[in-house]
Amino acid sequence: MAAAEEVPVLETMKSAVRPGIPDRRNEACVVHIYPKGPLIGRRYPLGDAAVLIGRNEDCLVQNTDASVSRYHARVELRDGTYHVTDLGSTNGTFVNNVPRTDWPLDDGDYLRIGNCIYRFLAGGNVEAEYHEEIYRLTILDGLTGVPNRRYFDEFLEREVARAVRYKRPLALALLDVDHFKQVNDRFGHVAGDLTLRQVAVSVGETVRRHEVFARYGGEEFALLLPEAEPEQAVAVCERIRETVAAQEFTFGGQSYRVTVSVGLGFTDGAEVSPADLVRAADAELYRAKAAGRNRVCAPVAVEAA
Repeated sequence: MAAAEEVPVLETMKSAVRPGIPDRRNEACVVHIYPKGPLIGRRYPLGDAAVLIGRNEDCLVQNTDASVSRYHARVELRDGTYHVTDLGSTNGTFVNNVPRTDWPLDDGDYLRIGNCIYRFLAGGNVEAEYHEEIYRLTILDGLTGVPNRRYFDEFLEREVARAVRYKRPLALALLDVDHFKQVNDRFGHVAGDLTLRQVAVSVGETVRRHEVFARYGGEEFALLLPEAEPEQAVAVCERIRETVAAQEFTFGGQSYRVTVSVGLGFTDGAEVSPADLVRAADAELYRAKAAGRNRVCAPVAVEAA
């Protein structure tokens, strides 16, 4: 992905050592946030000495993932600011989804090393920031930055109960990235992960505050639309489908496009369970993919409205 095509990511907070403010740089750290596993949440403190990131045992931030080079990157302090330098790695070093060879780090930046993601924390109260980040890891998907399946399932259960109690409409959309395996096969898993993140960011920007968009699993996402009438939900999903289809994705100097298939399930307040709503949306998603993909499918009565 070219540097000129910066992809918006979660809002980051800038922090620097300024005159009159205590120098907190020795509290800085990077926190492992993706992929999940025994390393998730591990904090690696940074100080005045340069820190190596890679597979080798002498790297302070050691990661044996196959996408990480033996000596992948270096983080070091220069003139009061931490910089990350790529050491000629195979799969590249990214800051907030943009490939970088040498770049200053701001508080909250996402640092991608091959297929793994760390978050750089440099604030004045790094303990508080660290614990906040651990909380975020329980509700957010580390790769895409949107809510995870656990958070979504809890929200879905509450909203279904609310819709049934007050006899209000509720719509659930399941979105699947079409032919995602072809992206992985053609460009590699790093490109695949970047693609998922870009899709998540672009869709997330269209979601209103009372709606929830989450990563549901693999290349599948879910969108819950409280109090949305069927026709409104179809219109929202069509807009999302068009937004993704219009985007140009770039990796390794090559451009490509992806599309999404969407299946919708609804309740008008009738007695249903969360599982009922998921099954209804999943059936429509299957119909969308069987019909040729890159389309929104909903119950026939809704489509004909």
